[in-house]
Amino acid sequence: MQIILLEKVGKLGGLGDVVKVKDGYARNYLIPQGLAKRATTNNMAEFEARRAELERLQAEKLEAAQALGAKLDGLMVQITRKAGMDGRLFGSVSNIDVAEAVAAQGFEIDRSAIRMPQGHLKQIGDTQLDVALHADVTVSITVSVLGEH
Repeated sequence: MQIILLEKVGKLGGLGDVVKVKDGYARNYLIPQGLAKRATTNNMAEFEARRAELERLQAEKLEAAQALGAKLDGLMVQITRKAGMDGRLFGSVSNIDVAEAVAAQGFEIDRSAIRMPQGHLKQIGDTQLDVALHADVTVSITVSVLGEH
């Protein structure tokens, strides 16, 4: 399906790009999230009429993400979980737990922005995680998992 992007989407394209994606990806994710529209002649004309407004909104989102990223960069959060004698957790620490710990320190981030490449944390210790606040803004935070017996 041919779509026109209404904002920058990582690994796909930038504002105004006309790209071809699989039908399900467009119908189930991009269009409902407001990230894209079908690339019809009417939608293309409407996009060109609103292009300046969309570029301004995208610049504001980027600026807000950079400001939050400057505050978050290097942040350390502590999460306490029950653990065994060998340092393994009974359960795990997920991106939801990390988002709640960051929110407890006064920063609102979306849980889907937290990148956990090795999956949920299952060991006691410090781990560096990336937080993708925007397609162009990624910061690093430290999650310290503490064990309690």
